[in-house]
Amino acid sequence: MKVYFRLLAYAKPIEKFAIPFFIFTVLSTVFNLVSFTLLIPILEILFQDEPAKLLIQQAPEFHFNLNYLQQVFYYTLNEIIKSRGKMGALEFVCFSFLASTILYNFFRYLSQRILEDFRNHTLLNLRKAVFDKVMNLHLGYFSQERKGDVMSKVTSDVQSIQQSVSNTLIAFVKEPIALLGYVITLFTMSWNLTLFTILIIPLSGIAISSLVKRLRKTAHQSSESFSRMISILDEALSGLKVIKAFNAVAFTKDKFQQENQRYTRINRSMTRRQEMASPVSETMGALVIIGIVLYGGSLIFSKSFSLDASTFIAYIAIFSQVLRPAKSMTGSFGAIQQGIASGERVLALIDTKEELTDKPDAITINNFEKEIEFRNLSFAYDTNEVLRNLNFTIKKGKTVALVGPSGGGKSTISDLIPRFYDPTKGSILIDGIDIKDAKAESVRSLMGIVTQEPFLFNDTIANNISFGKKGATKEEIIQAAKVANAHNFILETNKGYDTVIGDRGMKLSGGQRQRISIARAVLRNPPILILDEATSALDTESEKLVQQALDALMKNRTSLIIAHRLSTIQNADEILVIQNGRIIERGSHWELLDVHEGLYKKLNTLQTL
Repeated sequence: MKVYFRLLAYAKPIEKFAIPFFIFTVLSTVFNLVSFTLLIPILEILFQDEPAKLLIQQAPEFHFNLNYLQQVFYYTLNEIIKSRGKMGALEFVCFSFLASTILYNFFRYLSQRILEDFRNHTLLNLRKAVFDKVMNLHLGYFSQERKGDVMSKVTSDVQSIQQSVSNTLIAFVKEPIALLGYVITLFTMSWNLTLFTILIIPLSGIAISSLVKRLRKTAHQSSESFSRMISILDEALSGLKVIKAFNAVAFTKDKFQQENQRYTRINRSMTRRQEMASPVSETMGALVIIGIVLYGGSLIFSKSFSLDASTFIAYIAIFSQVLRPAKSMTGSFGAIQQGIASGERVLALIDTKEELTDKPDAITINNFEKEIEFRNLSFAYDTNEVLRNLNFTIKKGKTVALVGPSGGGKSTISDLIPRFYDPTKGSILIDGIDIKDAKAESVRSLMGIVTQEPFLFNDTIANNISFGKKGATKEEIIQAAKVANAHNFILETNKGYDTVIGDRGMKLSGGQRQRISIARAVLRNPPILILDEATSALDTESEKLVQQALDALMKNRTSLIIAHRLSTIQNADEILVIQNGRIIERGSHWELLDVHEGLYKKLNTLQTL
């Protein structure tokens, strides 16, 4: 239940919905009961010559109870019979029945509106909390988890929890009120017959509860299978070109179908168990009604029954409604069990520790004035040490390049500067301030990052360039595109800057995507640039255009460049050769070429050949 109460916290303020829901539910229950009890005078008027209840000649004295209201009604009915006859009385009762039915449905509609508002409110809060958590998690989390699993938690699991929480009002407010109203009414009509029926009802509840007992476990298995299926779908869409190139379409189809069949099998089992509840409850209800008829009939035949025929028929009609809220409560508890299973998965995500958080007294860095210093810096992914005791400085306005074999730790260095990760040991200082003592958002606001694989959104070119900068004008966007050598090809697209470029910018070439990414960095106008192999995946012509854009971008800026193509970094102020997480060589391009049997010289020779 701890999980359940934590989920309820996302429905706050519950009283905003529970109080009006309670009021409307009570009113709808009252008018529903009135509709059923009006069957008694209808039957008496139609089938009895002189019904005893209609012979009340004097207005009853006021008493605050149901009996007084009943006597007032029958006194009024008697007066109508005197003045207009039985047909007039029948018309009055029928119109009263119609009015109570309209009021019952009106208040039931209002209660359903409140319930839907409650559901949507819960879904809004919960989905926001989960998405906010996903956005705050460190990048390392997503290298360990399946993306499909995260997507499943944000979508289907949250939806399941919404149904679970909203069923709280049904299971603990709506149906108990209806059930209590029916039982009280039945007791006022015949306490001994009602006592007999109440002893039988729990049998139905026991039978149904045994069916939903394992729903929580099955629902958990269903969520896990669904997340795996979403992961396969995501990988298939992202890697469709590779799948086709390696003739692995049939293999991928089989992989998806196997998980699809497993998910269907689990859901079929769960649905069968859920659907079994309705016929079982209906059968149990029929057995109980048969028991009432037989028991009540025996009392009537023995002349020891206080109810007349019309009241007995109305009693059976009202009792037929008792099992409906009981069945609904059982179904609601089943839905709550499914929601708890999904809630455990979602709360596990929400409870994931954020490894990178700002200190309570974190400061804001507004400007970059002097240098970026790496001081005794080491870093490890779990137990795998990637960087070892690095020490170097990037002066303002200077360009430092990182080169070396793959896996040496170059990209990790570029990820540490904007605080995507925090160092395991040592520190990174900007103008003497340890970035762990600063707000991550303020550190990142000083930087522009251009990666090997630029990520563009399925949006217009203008919105992709202005991403992250609110209020950018069209003139600023165009100017940034010109600096990035992108303006001319943008004008050649069908709608210019308003052209939608597709998922991840797939309507553009690699060089065009990279120049859009550079334009985004230009518009931000950062004092610090991080270029992570920004030209390594391009053809010669595109590389030339992109390199020109990068040269324009780097003017008067502090830059850290990661490069495999050494020709692009010959003019760097300092080149650091990284191998196995250590700096093994450092100097300018020409200085490193003079190092006998140096790694940089070896790499340069290989690229020249």
